[in-house]
Amino acid sequence: MTDRKGPVLIELDDTPGATPDTAPPVPDMDMPAPSGQAMQTMAALATRRGSRIGRLFWGALLALVTFVVSLAAWNFVTGLLAANPVLGWIATVLIGLVLLALLIIALREAASFFRLGKLDDLRQRSEHALAAGDLAAARGVTDDLRALYANRPELRLGREAFESRKGDVFDADGLLHLAETQMLAPLDAAAQAQVEAAARQVAMVTALVPIALADVFTALTANLRMIRRIAEIYGGRAGTLGAWRLTRAVLTHLVATGAVAVGDDLIGSIAGGSLLSKVSRRFGEGVVNGALTARVGVAAMEVCRPLPFHRGTRPSVTRIGRRALSGLFGSGT
Repeated sequence: MTDRKGPVLIELDDTPGATPDTAPPVPDMDMPAPSGQAMQTMAALATRRGSRIGRLFWGALLALVTFVVSLAAWNFVTGLLAANPVLGWIATVLIGLVLLALLIIALREAASFFRLGKLDDLRQRSEHALAAGDLAAARGVTDDLRALYANRPELRLGREAFESRKGDVFDADGLLHLAETQMLAPLDAAAQAQVEAAARQVAMVTALVPIALADVFTALTANLRMIRRIAEIYGGRAGTLGAWRLTRAVLTHLVATGAVAVGDDLIGSIAGGSLLSKVSRRFGEGVVNGALTARVGVAAMEVCRPLPFHRGTRPSVTRIGRRALSGLFGSGT
C-alpha cells in the first residue's frame, strides 16, 4: 500500500450561495395577520341578545322611572298651580309640549317601520312572482314600485322609460328586470356611494387613530349611519329604532353565514394588494375593516332594496372595497 502525496481535487457545487437579496424572508412572528377585530366586535355587540332576566330588569326599571317622573311632574304642576296659577299654567304648557314632541317622535318611528315593511313586502312579492313566473303579480309589483317613487324627481326619466317599454315585455322576469334597470339603477349607484364612504371612514380611523375602542365606536356609528342612509335611498326613511332593527337584521344574517370574518379569498384579494398592510398591523386592520364594512353595506342593500338582485346586477363587494380604498394605503393597486 502506497501513500499518495500530491494535489487533491475537490469538486464544488456551481450553485451560488444565498445572498441578502435572494434569501427567503424571515417570518414575522410578532405581527399576526389582520383579523378585522373592530368589525367583528361591532357585529357581536349589535347582534347580542340579552337574557330574559336582563330584559325584565330593564323593562321594569324603565317603567319605574317613567312612573316616578310622571308622578313628580304631576305633583310639581298641581303644587305650582295652587301656589301661583300663572307659573303653573306655564309649566303645564311646557310639559304638554314635551309630550307632544314625544308623540310626534313615536309616530315617526311607527311610520318608518311601516315604510320598511312596505319595502319588505314588495321584495317578497317580487320573489314570489319570479319563482312562479306570474306576469300579473309582477305587474302589480311594478305598479306599486312606480307609486312608491312617484315623488322622486331623479327617477322621472327612469319611470318614463319603463312606461314606454313595459308593454313590450310579456314575462315576469323580463318585466322586473326592466323595472330594476330603469328605476333602481340610480338608487343602486347612490347606495354604493354610501357604502364606499363608510368603508373609507372605517379604514382610515382604524389605521390612523391609536385610541383604544375608537375603531369599534367608529365601525358601529359608521355602519348604523350607512344602513340608515341606504334605507332612505330606497324609500325606507328609517328612524332611530328602524335603523337599529335593520342593522341587527343585516349583521345577524352576516354572522349566521360567517360573512363577518376574515379568511376567504374575497377579503384577501382586497387586503392583499396593500403594501402598507403587510408592514403595519394598524394599516392592515384598516384595510380589512373597510372591506368588511363594504360587505355589510352590500347586505344592507339587499335587505332594503324593494326588488331582489338578479341577472348579475348584485354589486361586487370586492369591486366596491377596492374602489372605496383606492388611494388609501395603496390598496387600490
